[in-house]
Amino acid sequence: MVARTSFETRPCPIARSLDEVGEWWSILLLRDAFQGLTRFDQFQKSLDIAPNILTRRLNSLVERGLFEKHAYCERPLRHEYVLTAKARDFRPVLLSLLAWGNKHLAPEGPSLVVVDKADGRWAEPVLVDRETGRELDGGGFAMATAPMATDRMRQRYRFSTEGSGLPLVENSHCCQEEARRR
Repeated sequence: MVARTSFETRPCPIARSLDEVGEWWSILLLRDAFQGLTRFDQFQKSLDIAPNILTRRLNSLVERGLFEKHAYCERPLRHEYVLTAKARDFRPVLLSLLAWGNKHLAPEGPSLVVVDKADGRWAEPVLVDRETGRELDGGGFAMATAPMATDRMRQRYRFSTEGSGLPLVENSHCCQEEARRR
């Protein structure tokens, strides 16, 4: 079996995030926890997952600070797994995956949607800038390297910024590379 590559020390936040929750069982466990499941047997029944794999995934989510483990029975010792603040911050990512999957991977129509609990209206998850409320998927936004970016990252991305609210600068390495490709 090939050893899994770890991205936890890479400077890219996307790579680090994938290292944290990118394994599919982990994401499905988080999905189920957002629906109120907390116990081993509930997760196992919902996911039809082998006990040894479930144990590894739950332990990993506890180690990574996404679940807290609380004993709910002493004899035999049984635990429940409760979402942490870090895990709750993952909810918008999960809802974005749901919306993307419905749009691109469900030609028969959606099997799961987000609804407003007050009126039952279907909601369409979108990512917006907290300050302006503008949708981030339009052409007015770009990924830019920040102060802690490595030289390699600065070569990959067209823009950089040294802080929030500061003007963008075109990365000369990136633009030279683009010009060579043309």
